[in-house]
Amino acid sequence: MYRRFLVLFFLFFSPFLQAKPPTLTPKDTRVKIDEILKAHVCHQQLTPELVSRAMVLFVDELDPGKTYFLESDLVTWTNPTPELLSDTLQGYKREDFSQFEAIHTQMLAAIERRNAIEKKIETSTLPANVQPSEFKDITWAKSEDELADRLLRIKSLQLQTAEKITPEIKDQFAQRINKRRLNRESDLITASPLERKQLTLAYVLKATSSALDSQTIYFTPAEANQFMIQVQQRLFGIGAQLRDDLSGFSVVRLVDGGPASQGNKLKVGDRIVAVDQEPVVGMDIVEAVELIRGRQGSAVHLTVLREIKDGDLSKEEKHEIEIVRGEVVLKETRYETSYEPYGDGVIAILHLFSFYQDSKSSSTSDLNEAIQQLKKEHKIKGIVLDLRNNAGGLLPQAVSVTGLFIDRGVVVSVKDNTGQVQHLRNIEGKKAWNGPLIVLTNRTSASAAEIVAQTLQDYGRAVVVGDPETFGKGTFQTFTLEAANFGKVNPKGEYKVTRGRYYTVSGKSPQLTGVKTDIVVPGMFSEMEIGEKHSKFPVGSDQIAPAYQDDLSDIPAIHRHQISRLYKDGQQEVISTYKPYIDTLKNNSSERIAQNKNYQNFLKEISKKDEFIDNADFFGQNDLQLNETINIMKDLILFMELNQADSRGEAA
Repeated sequence: MYRRFLVLFFLFFSPFLQAKPPTLTPKDTRVKIDEILKAHVCHQQLTPELVSRAMVLFVDELDPGKTYFLESDLVTWTNPTPELLSDTLQGYKREDFSQFEAIHTQMLAAIERRNAIEKKIETSTLPANVQPSEFKDITWAKSEDELADRLLRIKSLQLQTAEKITPEIKDQFAQRINKRRLNRESDLITASPLERKQLTLAYVLKATSSALDSQTIYFTPAEANQFMIQVQQRLFGIGAQLRDDLSGFSVVRLVDGGPASQGNKLKVGDRIVAVDQEPVVGMDIVEAVELIRGRQGSAVHLTVLREIKDGDLSKEEKHEIEIVRGEVVLKETRYETSYEPYGDGVIAILHLFSFYQDSKSSSTSDLNEAIQQLKKEHKIKGIVLDLRNNAGGLLPQAVSVTGLFIDRGVVVSVKDNTGQVQHLRNIEGKKAWNGPLIVLTNRTSASAAEIVAQTLQDYGRAVVVGDPETFGKGTFQTFTLEAANFGKVNPKGEYKVTRGRYYTVSGKSPQLTGVKTDIVVPGMFSEMEIGEKHSKFPVGSDQIAPAYQDDLSDIPAIHRHQISRLYKDGQQEVISTYKPYIDTLKNNSSERIAQNKNYQNFLKEISKKDEFIDNADFFGQNDLQLNETINIMKDLILFMELNQADSRGEAA
């Protein structure tokens, strides 16, 4: 049940929204699976291995918290025989999903057993000091006694939190949790045969899609609508990022410019335990998000527990917070600029949150404008391009943002499921900045952000600083729904499918490996298991030939001459400007971090991994990772200026 969910109120996926099942038939299910397979980068047909994965994922869809099934219930499907896999594979082709229906039927029996266990342990003494980390990576219970103990420990954890809200509501709180469970179970038990079949088919589609790779997803109609919120990047909520801690939902980030970030009421590290007086402990995170979201201008009341440090001791205080919901639009937090004075100039800090474009602006035009404005007002001595927490966006924008810092040339290549390679180029040749450049990344920098970071690193144009590596998403997906069709979701559901991989100019793909930093400066995610390599069944990584010398071979011959004329002023060359300084920069940074007591306390906290809560105020600075990156830039500027002075002296 313990899952490290990072859920944005304006951007999230759900495991399965509680809603009327899609209007699927067995034929619909088979046709959608065939469509997905035809488009997929790796798997064009089902195999026994994929069927085996789908069975396991189907079970996980039904019982994600592992609080119903016993290990013995599932052995037929979690350890299937070759004969069963073969029969099930043939069943897909015949539109026969009876094996999955059998698992669904087994779930109904597990519900009955769960209710009997709940009744049996109703008056049992609850264990003390249960920690959320106990439920990370749990396996199926081997016996009813083990399952009963698990249920008691979950209940204890939930009620520990209830007492911190208001001791008087403890019994009412337990009743509400129990009622929510019974309602979910009732949806399965009382469903008509048709509804049950449709629900099973929806789970088959979800499980089979996810069996192909971690980014291929089937959406029910309700989930498709939620996905469109992501595509349109707007809704009415409070703008906060949450983690499901089982005993509440911890705030791990406040979206800059969102309602929650204003007024300094809600803080990072707060644990939300009730919404409008409705306890949310034990609630699915999707349900909790739906309670918090609402009509623009309406108020939502949050009950939060806040940890207060008193020397070596800590306690939790209850706070009642009211926040007026507002429109959370990514354009309000697309980028931000600041600067740090240094010598006779400044170090510019450009924090880009995503790669975007609309009729009025784009990430490229906004960054370029910010650079030009800073040039007018100050003498820029170096730029830090901050791509932390940037999950990507539009691929053409990744190309043009890179073009702000390089000459003409290949930025990224894509290879689809047919093996065809296409190069995407910067052909503008109008650099906004040609001086010292550092790209700051972390483990949540993904996709387009990784393309920019790795391409600038490939060309030697930037030093990459931050967590040891980035997220590692080097694949691209296509979708069956478009933003223009919002509100016209297919009643049978929609899907996105992984079509191919990205590669930077070196021919390397960040898939699984991520972008390796030149200088490691740990941040809050450094010790967390975040990234594509930690997902189930990720697409593997590979490599293509480097494209530093662009022969335009992927361009039709009729257009090749026209494109080649754009290169007449030369392509970006691989440079080694920063190479002589890297070792010294690393050593200086390591020494500063070792001598910084705040940073050392921070490193101790993040080493706890699951227990760590992002509370930068506790460490005496707003952003230790960025501050150290600025220090590295100061060193780099100094070394380069000294080298230039020496060169001028030798020339004289």
